[in-house]
Amino acid sequence: DKVKALHNISVNIPSRQITAIIGSSGCGKTTLLKTFNRLIDLQEGIKYSGKVIIDKENALSKNCDLIKLRKKLGMILQKPQVLPASIFGNICYGPGIHRLPSRFDPELAHKCLQEANLWLEVKDRLNNPAIGLSIGQQQRLCLARALSVEPEAILADEPTSALDPISEEHIEKLLLKLKNKYTIVIVTHNLRQAKLMADYVIFMYLGKMIEHGPAQKVFKHPQHHLTKAYLSGKFIHKNGK
Repeated sequence: DKVKALHNISVNIPSRQITAIIGSSGCGKTTLLKTFNRLIDLQEGIKYSGKVIIDKENALSKNCDLIKLRKKLGMILQKPQVLPASIFGNICYGPGIHRLPSRFDPELAHKCLQEANLWLEVKDRLNNPAIGLSIGQQQRLCLARALSVEPEAILADEPTSALDPISEEHIEKLLLKLKNKYTIVIVTHNLRQAKLMADYVIFMYLGKMIEHGPAQKVFKHPQHHLTKAYLSGKFIHKNGK
């Protein structure tokens, strides 16, 4: 049976701010995020229509260069996905694919690992396997790897849900700092995190965008009864009541 995962979504993502996509499990948050950089294509049987406009080009066009698109939109996932390579090799992977002049430059690793607040912890073991890092360090390495190709935006799919509280705080502080340089879109089911980090909020329910707007406005004065129910922790039935 065909299932419609997203329904008539239309929104502008503000530049150099953090946009949080919130909503209960299965509401379409991750599907929407993966549509932006076409990772949704990797799911079998997916069909979509519409436009995702990035730099005046439609990312959903059949002619879209997916390698260039994913260079613009760096992504970190719920569970850290380090490559079976050294710490240095993980940083060089993206620049190597894009044949950037910086792909063999040790300064690139230094810069990206510093941006990800990981340099001091790994500077003496860059040739060690990345898998030997703690989960929190692996997630920061994934962030450093995303930054290595100088993206325009960072997409983060529940990037702290697998981490301990200290590592979670590391990632939150990093993303808050990085929004000065990058547009950031984060999927989170953690309302504390969304209230702490977000400048802009999208609330989703059953594949529909119910409400969106500046974070303070949505959190303090939600307009839709479903938003009010979700923010107050009330259970929302599938009929919306």
